[in-house]
Amino acid sequence: MTRKTKIMSQSNFFKHVKNDLPASIVVFFVAVPLCLGIALASGAPLFAGIIAGIVGGIVVATASGSSLGVSGPAAGLAVIVLTSIATLGGSYQSFLTAVVLAGVIQLALGYAKAGFIAYFFPNAVIKGMLTGIGLLIIFKQIPHALGWDKDVEGDDAFLQADGQNTFSEIAKAFEYITPGALLIAGVSLAILILWDTVLTKKHKIFQLIQGPIVVVVLGIFFNLAYVNGILPFSLNANQIVSLPVPNSIADFLGQFTFPDFSAVKNFEVWKIAVVLAIVASLETLLSVEATDKLDPDKRITPTNRELKAQGLGNIISGLIGGLPITQVIVRSSANINFGGKTKLSAILHGVFLLISAIFIASLLNLIPLASLAAILLMVGYKLAKPSLFKEMYKLGWEQFIPFTATVIAILATDLLKGITVGILFGIFYTLRHSYRNSHHVKDIVSDQNGKTVHHLVLAEEVSFFNKASLLNTFEAIPNNSKVIIDCTNSKSIAYDVIEIIKDFELNAKTKLIEVEKINFKP
Repeated sequence: MTRKTKIMSQSNFFKHVKNDLPASIVVFFVAVPLCLGIALASGAPLFAGIIAGIVGGIVVATASGSSLGVSGPAAGLAVIVLTSIATLGGSYQSFLTAVVLAGVIQLALGYAKAGFIAYFFPNAVIKGMLTGIGLLIIFKQIPHALGWDKDVEGDDAFLQADGQNTFSEIAKAFEYITPGALLIAGVSLAILILWDTVLTKKHKIFQLIQGPIVVVVLGIFFNLAYVNGILPFSLNANQIVSLPVPNSIADFLGQFTFPDFSAVKNFEVWKIAVVLAIVASLETLLSVEATDKLDPDKRITPTNRELKAQGLGNIISGLIGGLPITQVIVRSSANINFGGKTKLSAILHGVFLLISAIFIASLLNLIPLASLAAILLMVGYKLAKPSLFKEMYKLGWEQFIPFTATVIAILATDLLKGITVGILFGIFYTLRHSYRNSHHVKDIVSDQNGKTVHHLVLAEEVSFFNKASLLNTFEAIPNNSKVIIDCTNSKSIAYDVIEIIKDFELNAKTKLIEVEKINFKP
């Protein structure tokens, strides 16, 4: 690369910095509590979540071909991490070895071009996933906005360890409202709505300075006002961001944990690595599809490159004590909703996480979770707008049912199970189409001998799913008639179907049915 080309490349990289910088700050504020909450839900050191966020932002975003995707620790992996650490006797160092191995497997999947799997997710299911996540964000953030913080930030499961569920947590939150948190959340939401609907249209300054940044700063001022007795309210320790605070660079470096590679001999470590690689890759590919759908410029992310980037990220994260990484839709959608244009926003959010962990952790620990809840409530609303349900309904049942099933299943279970339910509904409609479209019968005519002629034209692809449809058609053909089985358009006919045609030809003689085959190749 020549010096001139390098300068042009750097110029293009920073071309949208006025959009990417504010978006990266918003994503950073959203990422901090999520990284900490997911680490807590995973039974891992809190700093492990921050490490994963840093690596996801700087390493994965740099290596990725995604313009708007943001990577970091994922709620969907929290249960796997928790049970895996327990399986390994509580050894987090052994678990880190599994994370490194999972990264190696993901790299191999990328080079094996396994990213094509992403293209098999139906659009209705992807839209259902986005809507389901949007509603999940709203339901999970309502308690934080009200000041009831029993549900760990970043936990997306319906059922909780304390016997509560998503909806009972909301009901409980209304019984234990913290006025200070409610005031912050209410004012923050009002600012965000005003910023989004009015102020950004009034002046460019409101497009440059994002509403969420104002909300976070205001939240800090409210918190300080509570602490100093200026306002007659207070917040509990679990209602504020809680980032580990290092006293020095040496203290910061001491928070890193390293893998125990002697655990490679343990078969359980390999099993965990395979599970992590598969689940993390699926979550990433789903997020890639969803992020590309949200991208206003409709750019397409190279999925094989994304798997390689995620693999590299997990190797590095595992080597320095971080949680496993995937591309995550909540942070990605926040990036898009608040103006991100290129991968620079994701990289900068990782840089900010690194700087904050070293230098300004104590300042971030003044941010109320109610402020962040308000930001996430806006993100959730933009993902799950009521108009989308109307739009999907207008597209017909074949789009609406998989969409709705995905939304309901995500809310009732978790992300991967919800996606699985949606795909099963999608497969049902695909098989239904296949059943119906295996063949068609042309106009029935009479030949010179007075026999009724049934001209049966087979489709381009005829699979074993079409057996029932063909059998029903053959059964309906009356005695003493003629059947033309036309295979001219068929490129592939399943062996099961060939057998059905042969059997029909033999049995047709007993019904005085004449059978003529065109381009039939058994």
